[in-house]
This record gives sequence, structure tokens and C-alpha cells, in this order.
Amino acid sequence: MPEPQVEVRRSARRRRMVSAYREGDTVVVLLPARMSKTEEKHWVAEMLSRLQRSETKRRSPTRVSDAALANRCAELAGRYLDGLEPTSVRWVPPMRTRWASCTPSEGTIRISERLRDVPPWVLDYVLVHELAHLHVPGHGKDFWELVHRYPRSERAMGYLEGLSAAAGLGITEED
Repeated sequence: MPEPQVEVRRSARRRRMVSAYREGDTVVVLLPARMSKTEEKHWVAEMLSRLQRSETKRRSPTRVSDAALANRCAELAGRYLDGLEPTSVRWVPPMRTRWASCTPSEGTIRISERLRDVPPWVLDYVLVHELAHLHVPGHGKDFWELVHRYPRSERAMGYLEGLSAAAGLGITEED
């Protein structure tokens, strides 16, 4: 993975605190103006490391393979949907109009690779949504009762709606 572009911003008002955040493809590191170049070098490396650890924690471990995705699906099926598991669940190239899809007659679930880096609770919601389709094919009242067994479903739906709007994807919940 290539080193990220780093921009150091110094402030005379900043006394001790050092912080960092992403601004597009650039990592911005905020430092007190009085720091030496040696301290700057140390803190830039430290903040890059902290930012990477923080971002890694937020990513779902299921993003690494279809097998990890299937394991998570089995856990969620047992917890929220009476244990009915799909025959297969796998990552697929980004879909144009959906986050995921399910073929109930075959018991298969496909998850768009666009979701690899969403927070784990959002991916969990998408998996529960697709697992619910194994019980109820459409989006009727019975289906939504199953989906809402997952406690963060409303929050995850809002996240996905915002993600779709920000990226200009036009993906809606009914798709």
C-alpha cells in the first residue's frame, strides 16, 4: 500500500495536542507551532499509525474473504433469524442498483464489494436483510418484522441511504 500524502498544519494556538484526520486522499496532521522537525517526524509517524489502527478497527473482518462472510452470516442467522442459513454467500463486483441480492429458491446471497469498507454493523444489517429474504421473498410487513430483529437496522438503513446519496448511486432500500 502506498504511503498516504501528509500535510502538516502548525498552529501557534495549539500547545500540546497533536491530532490527525483524513481529508480526501491526504492525511492532515495538526501540531503545535513550537515543535521541532524531529518531534514533527515522530508525531507524523505516530499519528499515521494511530489513524490506520482506528480505521482498521472500524472495518469488518468479514471483508477479507467469502468464508469469513459466510461465518458472519451463520452467526447472524442463529442470533436473529432462527438459524436459517444460505447455501452460499459471497462478495461480488459492485452492482449498479443494489447493495446485495438474494435468490431464495437457491438459498444464495451476493454482497456488493462496495460494502467491504463499511462499518461492521452496516454489513451485518445487509446480511440480516438478505437472510430475511430466505424466509420472506418480498418486502412486505412480515419481511420487515424479521429485519427489525436486528437492533441497528434503522441506523444502518440511514447510513446506506447517505452513502448512496453521497456517491450518487441512486440505490434505495426497496431494490
